[in-house]
Amino acid sequence: MAFGNLLSPTRSSMSEINITPLVDVVLVLLIIFMVTAPILQTGIEVNLPETRTVAPVDPEQLAVITISREEVLYYRSNPVNFNQLGESLRQDIGDSPEAIFLQADEDVRWKTIVAVVDEIRVSGYNRINLVTKPYREK
Repeated sequence: MAFGNLLSPTRSSMSEINITPLVDVVLVLLIIFMVTAPILQTGIEVNLPETRTVAPVDPEQLAVITISREEVLYYRSNPVNFNQLGESLRQDIGDSPEAIFLQADEDVRWKTIVAVVDEIRVSGYNRINLVTKPYREK
């Protein structure tokens, strides 16, 4: 069935494409990608403990070691074996006096955190900073 005008039945069907729905769909997809892009870049989901003194940390520019809730070890957002941590640090940092940042989920066992700190120190790095999030009044 062709669409036509009732006043002039001899006209041909409408051959133009209505692009309004297409623009609506593209804008919705653009918004979805804009919202999800920052989430994809952060990588590891860690619920940090809260403290009153906090300094911002950029995992891409600093040596950041992360312990996830499942106690999986990450170095610069890449999974790393506990026994390979010292070698990864030496390859990436070398003998630089750069500080190493350790962030761990608040539910990680203290024993795991101490073992990672010990492994970092055995590897020859003594400047270890613990990463937290700002304290919020409840």
